[in-house]
Amino acid sequence: MGERKGTNKYYPPDFDPAKHGSLNKYHHSHPLRERARKLSQGILIIRFEMPYNIWCDGCKNHIGMGVRYNAEKKKVGTYYTTPIYRFRMKCHLCVNYIEMQTDPAGCDYVIVSGARRKEERWDMKDNEQVLPTEREEKEKLETDAMFRLEHGVADRATLQRAVPTLASLQEAQSAWKDDFALNSRLRRHFREEKKTLREEEEEAAALQVKAGLSIPLVREAEEDRRLAALLKYHSPDSYEEKQRMKRTEISSRSWFSPATGGRASEALRKLGLGGRALRGRGGPPTTLAGLGIVRRRSGEGPEGPVEPGGPERGETTPCSPPAPTSEPQGGAEAGTAPPATPLAAPSTSLVADYSDSSSEAETV
Repeated sequence: MGERKGTNKYYPPDFDPAKHGSLNKYHHSHPLRERARKLSQGILIIRFEMPYNIWCDGCKNHIGMGVRYNAEKKKVGTYYTTPIYRFRMKCHLCVNYIEMQTDPAGCDYVIVSGARRKEERWDMKDNEQVLPTEREEKEKLETDAMFRLEHGVADRATLQRAVPTLASLQEAQSAWKDDFALNSRLRRHFREEKKTLREEEEEAAALQVKAGLSIPLVREAEEDRRLAALLKYHSPDSYEEKQRMKRTEISSRSWFSPATGGRASEALRKLGLGGRALRGRGGPPTTLAGLGIVRRRSGEGPEGPVEPGGPERGETTPCSPPAPTSEPQGGAEAGTAPPATPLAAPSTSLVADYSDSSSEAETV
C-alpha cells in the first residue's frame, strides 16, 4: 500500500511546488515509508523468503523453506562486479537473530550466524548428474587439443557405461505405456494419410480430365522429383529471336550472286519453269528433246555424228556453244560454209537448240 500513498491529490494551502517539490518532501517522509527508516545507515527493510530448510540456534526449531520475514538488507562486498548482500531477520519463534548472505560464486545463500542448515545437498558428480562446465575447464577445452581429446574419450566411455541403464529404463517405461494414447495417435496418423491420398486422387482425376488421359497415373516418387529438378526446359524462339536470326543470316551472305551457267542456264531455268507450267495444265510430260536440248561433245558441230556408246539423251555432258542453223541467215552468201567456231573449254552446262524440227532430227 505504500506506493499508493504517493497518489494523494490533496495539497495543503501552504504547499509551494518551487519550495517543496513533492508531497513526500512536504511531509518529510520517504516514498517507502517505514521500510526506509534505516536508509541513512545503508539498510533497507525487505521481505525475505527462506531459501532452504534450517534449524534455529536459539529455539532449536525447524524453519521450513519459503517462510517469509522482514529482513534488513545491506551491501557488504562484491564478487567481481556482483554485489554481495547480507540479510538479518528475527526468528518468529524466539528472540534469536539469523543472518544470511548471498554467494555469487556458488549461486547459493550462506548462513552467517544464528542458524544451521538442514543438509539436503548432494554431490552432482557422485549422483551422476550433468555437471556445468567450469570456466577454467572451458578455457582449457578451447585451447588444449590433447585435453579436448581426452575429455571426448571420457565422455564416450561414460556413454557406454550408461547404455545398459538407459535400456533398462526404457524397458521399465514400456510397462507403463498407454494403449489408448497409442491407438489415438495411430488413428490420427491414418486419418492424415487418408486425407493426403484423397487429395492426390482428386488432383490426378482433374489432370486426367484436363489432358484427356485414360491411363491411370502413378504416385510421384522421390527419384522422379530429383530427375525433374535436373531437367531444364527452354521455350521456343520468339518472333524477335527469329527475326534476329534471319537478319544475321542475310548479313552473313555474300554480296555477289553465286556463279551460274550464263545465258544457257538462265534459259534452261526458264524452260524448266515453262515445263512445270505445262505439266500443271495437264499436258504431256516434258522431255529434253521437247525443250530443244541437244547432246553434243566438245569439238563437234551441229552436224557432227554422235559416237557409239556416247551419253544417252537426257544426260548432262560437256557441249559447245550453240551452232548456227542449216538455213542461211540474212546477209550471208548461199552455199558458203559458216565460219569455223573456235573450240571452247569443256563445260558442264547444257545448251538449248532453237532450230526447227528437221535440223534437230538430222542432228540426232
